[in-house]
Amino acid sequence: MSPAPRKRSRAAVRLTFPVLASLLGTVLYGVGAAQAATVTVEAESSQLSGGAAVSTDHGGYTGSGFVGGFTDAHKGSASVSFGVTAQAAGTGSIALRYANGTGATMTLSLYVNGAMVRQVSLPPTANWDTWATQRETVTYAKGANTVAWTFTGSDSGNVNIDNSTADTSAGTGTPTPAGALEAESAQLSGGAVAAADHTGFTGTGFAGGLTDANKGSASVSFGVNSAEAGAGSAALRYANGTGATMTLSLYVNGAKVRQVSLPATANWDTWATQQEAVTYAKGANTVAWTFTTADSGNVNIDSLTPATPTVPTDPGGPTTLTHQAEDAFASGGPARATAVTGYEGSGYLSGFTATGARAVFAVNAPGAATYPVTVRYRTPDATASTITLLANGTTVRRLTLPGTGGAWKSAATDVPLRAALNHVTLRTASGDNGTLQLDGIEVTGSTPDSTRGATMPYTAYEAESGSTDAGTTGPDRTYLTVPSEASGRKAVVLDATGEYVQFTLTKPANALTLRYSVPDNAAGTGIDTTLSVYADGTQLRDLPLTSKYSWVYGGYPYTNNPSQGSGHHFFDETRTLLTGTLPAGTVLKFQKDAGDTAASYTLDLVETETAPAALTMPSTGFVSATTLGVTPNDSGDDTGALNTALNTATSQGKGLWLPAGTYDISGHVDLAGADLRGAGQWHTVLRGKNGKGGLFGRGGTSNVQDLMIAGDVSYRDDANFDAAIEGDFGNGSTLTNLWIQHTKVGLWIDAPTNGLYASGLRIRDTFADGVNLHKGTRATEVSRSSVRNTGDDGLAMFSEAQAVTDSAFRFNTVQLPMLANAVGIYGGNDNRVEDNILADTVTGSSGIAISSRFAPVPFSGTTSVQRNTLTRTGGYEPNWQSKLGALWIYADSSDITAPVLVKDNEILDSTYSGLLVSWQKNVSGLTVDGLKIDKAGLYGIEIDSAGAGTFSRVTVSGAAAGGLSSAGGFAITRGAGNTGW
Repeated sequence: MSPAPRKRSRAAVRLTFPVLASLLGTVLYGVGAAQAATVTVEAESSQLSGGAAVSTDHGGYTGSGFVGGFTDAHKGSASVSFGVTAQAAGTGSIALRYANGTGATMTLSLYVNGAMVRQVSLPPTANWDTWATQRETVTYAKGANTVAWTFTGSDSGNVNIDNSTADTSAGTGTPTPAGALEAESAQLSGGAVAAADHTGFTGTGFAGGLTDANKGSASVSFGVNSAEAGAGSAALRYANGTGATMTLSLYVNGAKVRQVSLPATANWDTWATQQEAVTYAKGANTVAWTFTTADSGNVNIDSLTPATPTVPTDPGGPTTLTHQAEDAFASGGPARATAVTGYEGSGYLSGFTATGARAVFAVNAPGAATYPVTVRYRTPDATASTITLLANGTTVRRLTLPGTGGAWKSAATDVPLRAALNHVTLRTASGDNGTLQLDGIEVTGSTPDSTRGATMPYTAYEAESGSTDAGTTGPDRTYLTVPSEASGRKAVVLDATGEYVQFTLTKPANALTLRYSVPDNAAGTGIDTTLSVYADGTQLRDLPLTSKYSWVYGGYPYTNNPSQGSGHHFFDETRTLLTGTLPAGTVLKFQKDAGDTAASYTLDLVETETAPAALTMPSTGFVSATTLGVTPNDSGDDTGALNTALNTATSQGKGLWLPAGTYDISGHVDLAGADLRGAGQWHTVLRGKNGKGGLFGRGGTSNVQDLMIAGDVSYRDDANFDAAIEGDFGNGSTLTNLWIQHTKVGLWIDAPTNGLYASGLRIRDTFADGVNLHKGTRATEVSRSSVRNTGDDGLAMFSEAQAVTDSAFRFNTVQLPMLANAVGIYGGNDNRVEDNILADTVTGSSGIAISSRFAPVPFSGTTSVQRNTLTRTGGYEPNWQSKLGALWIYADSSDITAPVLVKDNEILDSTYSGLLVSWQKNVSGLTVDGLKIDKAGLYGIEIDSAGAGTFSRVTVSGAAAGGLSSAGGFAITRGAGNTGW
């Protein structure tokens, strides 16, 4: 179809370049990065050729007319050409104002300096008197340029051209995000215009003109192609500096979807994103944001990012997913299932329909980048499923997964990841239907997780394995000796000026953590000292050390009074960021120089890593604490200000951002459905005072991530000192990427907490438990975390009065609990200890204790202990004069008759017996399958209890007193594969 009739008898108008230049004038850059160098040229004043001609027979044009003649009769020849002068080479844009009354999308070809840039699609306008604007990105040469719109032989043409606006401001905007459609290139009508007089936009500008003068008409319309029909979303990036929430109306394919509220941004240079659910048709769609008479308008529009249904692919049978759904943490509804065949691995997750239902995958990445992701899923019918993708707590996009009719299929997306540990979540958000079953995700380029223990970002170097001219202490496991508390039971002692220990870095590093011991003072309050650090012989700094947070005395629960004797808890840790990055191969040396005044320095290990730069506040959904009256780094007490700021942010539906710095707290910072984030473990610090200071859960769904809690606890006082994090965390809360040190307890979680996920934690130097999941906690997981030098159990579940239920400790590394066990499970229902590395317990201890001590709610369901490695665990209990085994099944206050499954574990170099089953109560329902015991200081298996158990594939070697000691009438059923006992 050709345009409406136009006058075709006019001769072509040809302008020579000097004349054209005089008409255009000189293109100049404005002042400042946000000023666009733009000029609008009327088509009737441009160089016309090949049948293009000036016309005035339609309304709505600017200037003195428009250019027609782009009809089928002039296909292959009609062209409008004009000149642009740019003061510098670079990326700019060209905007074409056109009319297309054909009812269909038509095309012209865009040329710059004689070279075709691309074929440009021009969507239809309402009629020949209605005009739209199409903006295209181009590259200009410095100086004179020619820009032409041409009806080539491959175009459909048949449009009218009113004017072109050239913008030669190279680099004035930030890069357009992947998948975003720039507003300045969209169809602008009713007074909406391209602008660049504010900063922070992406691309080359934004759409303005949605002002009161254009109320009822201004509109920005985007073309969106969708491979499938179905539910999707449209994310609008906008600025609203009015100070109040404003509205626009959202239209899809000409039909109004809803009026959309757009909250105020900080100013006109600050941008936010509003995501709205929409339904797309297959093929071409229009998505328009319109200032109707019912709207308040007065916003600027930067871009639109659509999420359309994608065509799923059928992989033709299971592939190798990097992350299986059944291994993810699931809460809020999803549960492992096997009823539908065709899944990969051992099952899949089903049950995402409730809002808040989620599956969280721990994903390690070699570097910060955007990684391709494949989601393998099925839907029961042809209806599309929607679910929201998050990375490290931040929404990435809503996924629209086309219906598969019951088949397992895959859909592609991508996700931005940090270096090292990430948490990638599929969550049913408000507006999602979650009607899928999830087999897992494939994250292309991700790094495989450790098969046991935590995958941490640092490299550890044991002091005794370094090069040294000093002496060593150990190995020794005797309680109250320094080497008994050292990793591997050995350490290096620098006790003379000039002595050193050094390591050759195997990876680059800009940060280090040193585990050390220096002497206490006579008052028990500690000494402050330094130790010199060198890189390749050049001194980096004097490392500040203290014994304030080490050395306790007397009997349980211990004091800070040296006169009570029995000093222990010798070691502490210090961390530091270096100036610059040390390359692999650097010799890192710790040396006692003349100015390092401690009598001795016992060095256990050093961990080095590349700490990331400070994170920045998310672009939407957060408010900075510094704008709400909280001032870091001033040594003032921030407790009250933080509580006020959290309440304000939460009441606004926003999270509270803690920029890099130190915030001093002397009491509880309360969390009630709050989102609290810092700039990273190395950059944002909540610092306690006088044994006080921590986060307290008051219910609701909270998220805390990317910060350190540095307590001020120097001895144990259960009644008066604070845990780092404690209380009720409601449903579906998350604690990730946290560093906790010098607190009474790391995490003490209470009922009715349900579905808490805690991962990526470093818990160091506490004076009681590292983690205690307390009475009534449900469906909670602590994983991918490192716990060291706790004053009591490293990880514990304590079913006091109410059962801890369906909770798990998975993929953790626990080292050197000073008292009690690396892991202790005290009663409860259906709890799991899986895939952990546990090492170097000290006194009154085992590696894993499954115990009815402390009169917990008795065990029920199946307690699972699978795929753990226990090294140098077990210890002497001096109060009972008892030798405790590495893996201890202990029936104390009640029988243990519910099933206990011990499968595929290994016990290495146990201090006493490898497996101990005791004591005065009955243990039945015990299944031991696939247990390796290699080297034990007493028996391989020691049983001093009534009851019964089945043992298969249990191998014992190197047990000092023999393979088995059994008393108490315990009935052993031997399966296949047992040796050595």
